[in-house]
Order: sequence, then C-alpha cells, then structure tokens
Amino acid sequence: MFPEKFLAWGRSKSCIRELAAYGNARKAQIGEDKVFDFSLGNPSVPAPDCVNKCIKELLDTEGGTIHGYTPAVGLPGLRKVIAEDLNKKSTVHISPDYIYVCCGAAAGLVVALRALLMPGDEVIAFAPFFPEYRVFTEGAGGKLVCVKPDEALQPDIEDFEKAISEKTKAVIVNTPNNPSGVVLRADTLGKIGEILKKAEEKYGHSIYLISDEPYRELVYDGEPVPCVFDYYHNTVMCYSFSKSLSLPGERIGYLALSSAIEQAERDDLFATICGAARAAGYVNAPSLMQRVIEKCIGSTSDLSVYKENRELLYNGLKELGFKCVYPDGAFYLFMKCPEEDAKAFSEKAKKHELLLVPSDDFGMGGYVRIAYCVPADMIRRSMPAFKALAEEYGL
Repeated sequence: MFPEKFLAWGRSKSCIRELAAYGNARKAQIGEDKVFDFSLGNPSVPAPDCVNKCIKELLDTEGGTIHGYTPAVGLPGLRKVIAEDLNKKSTVHISPDYIYVCCGAAAGLVVALRALLMPGDEVIAFAPFFPEYRVFTEGAGGKLVCVKPDEALQPDIEDFEKAISEKTKAVIVNTPNNPSGVVLRADTLGKIGEILKKAEEKYGHSIYLISDEPYRELVYDGEPVPCVFDYYHNTVMCYSFSKSLSLPGERIGYLALSSAIEQAERDDLFATICGAARAAGYVNAPSLMQRVIEKCIGSTSDLSVYKENRELLYNGLKELGFKCVYPDGAFYLFMKCPEEDAKAFSEKAKKHELLLVPSDDFGMGGYVRIAYCVPADMIRRSMPAFKALAEEYGL
C-alpha cells in the first residue's frame, strides 16, 4: 500500500502538462507548424543579456568553488539586494533577515503552507487559481476553500467574507493572475485586508495572506501591481524569477515575511519555515543562480513581446465572436467557452489542432486558458483554426 493522496496525484497529473504532452506527440505526427499549442506557460523570450554574461563571468572568476553549498536560507548578499528591491515597492520596511531563498515561488508556497497549517486548517483561494494550490494545501494537511469571482474575475468580496471560518489559517492571492491575467485592484486588496483583520479579532488567531507573485513585473498598461505588504500586516510573499528573467527551469525565487508581523511571531514563523524546508530535504537553492540573481536583480527580459502578443490574440478572438476577459498582465488570456462544458470545448478545439486548457482545475468551469507566451507568428497562423472553431459554434 502507498499513501492514497500521492498515488492519486501521480496518476491524475496536471491538466496543463497532459495537454502539453499531447501537443508534443501531435507535433511529431503532423509537424510542429500544424499544431497551435497554447497549453504551457513557458516564457518564450530569452533571458536578458546580463544573465548569460554574469554566468560566464562567475565561471571564469570563481571556477570550481561556484557550485558549493550556500546557507540554507540563501546567500547574505542576495537576501540583502532582495530586501532593497522590495523596499522600493512597499511602504513597509522588509528585512533581509526574514527572506528565505528557495527554488521558485512553488517551493516558497509549499514551505509556507507546511509551516502554517495544522491538520484540518483551511486555506482560501480565489478562483480562478493555479491548480497546484490544492495539491500544496492538501499535501500540508489542509483543506482548500474556493471563492468564486465576480464577472470581471476580481474576488467576490461578499463570498470571501462568508467563506472565512474559525478554521481559516491562510488566504492565497495571485496577481497578476494565472490563468486570467487579471491584476487585483488596490481597493480589492484593501477590502481583503480589512476583512482578515476583523476575522483575526473574531477568532482570536492569526490569519496569513500569502501572495504568489511570479508574474509581478508582467504588466502592460502602465499601472504597477499594488504591493500586498501595504494592505495587510500578516503577509507572506512568494516570488519567482522564472517569468521576469525567463528562468523557469533554473528554479530560483524567495519567500519574504512582512516586517509588520508581530516580532515574536515573525521569529517563530521564520524558524518554522526553516524547519519545514529542512523536513522536506531542502538544502539550498541553486548556488550559481543565487549569485546570478544577486547581480541581475531589477533586470527583466523583453516583456514588450508579451504585450504585442496579447493585443494580437485578444483582438483576433474578439473579432471572431469569442468573449474574453482582457488580461492586464501575466501571459494568459481567459476565454469564455461557447458551451458550459469547458472540457468538451477543449476537446473540440483539439480537432482544429488548438490546445487550450479547460478551466475546471482552476476552480471554475466555462472557460479555457490560452497561454500567449508563444511566437507571434503562431498566433497569426492559428486564427483560421479559431475561425473554424467559432463557425462550428455559430459565432
């Protein structure tokens, strides 16, 4: 016998990864140019020049010592520059002593949830949400509670307030959002913070806001993403350089605690995070990439490519009669299905060689996610297939 939940997760796999695997097989059968694969959020622009330049310089100057162990929490110099970068974005001073360098935002989320949750505790997530939130929460012994969005895919504040209970230990926000590209408004974050403060007073225990921010720099209309530290005291930020620096396979990011958390509790939480990482066999984040980020922090890839893709895809689909939520950021577009069953719609799209991720695993039905981190030429070539799909539904 084996643990049932791990067996089930291993057999079910990620809907996104399964569709990507199907796409690879299909490309081998009929040719890559005939398959329009919008399944995987894999950055399509190269890392900025400073990344490769820095790697080469480090290998030339430090040689054989570059790959050694680092402190489990991360290199001191890197934690310092991360704190300096965060302090440019927030009115709350962030200390490097409460930054834990980890293998991307996913590792940060897993460690944070393991540090916070006791068996039976609840975590609230706002649909649509990244499917792994459920896996991460249940893997830490908790239960995920889903709050549906309003028509603009902002959190439904009334439903959120009703969803909070004595068992609520954490709330996850993701902005810009995967899968919708929606950015949480400042007033929405303010309302979430107010509700959480009242809930803490009512139930007599801390409730943590966990902000998952791998897409923070990917916004295209001039408005910066509001910093969650400014809206609620008990906040934990999980960040990844995967998207801003186009380094998803290098697995580098960090977890940061707000300095507004009460001092003794902050000390205990950070120690618990260290202990949870230790129990997971976590030694340290990749040492070479820690040194690269220390020198390249603040740089980004050419994100204008995604903005151009967004306009190309959004305008093209709207002209064909599809209904889409306009994405403020990230590199995803959430399109409403012309039928209720998102999985059935996704299967029909496959017949036109369009690979679109159904929204069911994102906590709500009726939509598909389209990842536009792809070559612009593929978007243009896909439009006849989208047109045929639209005609099939009489749009």
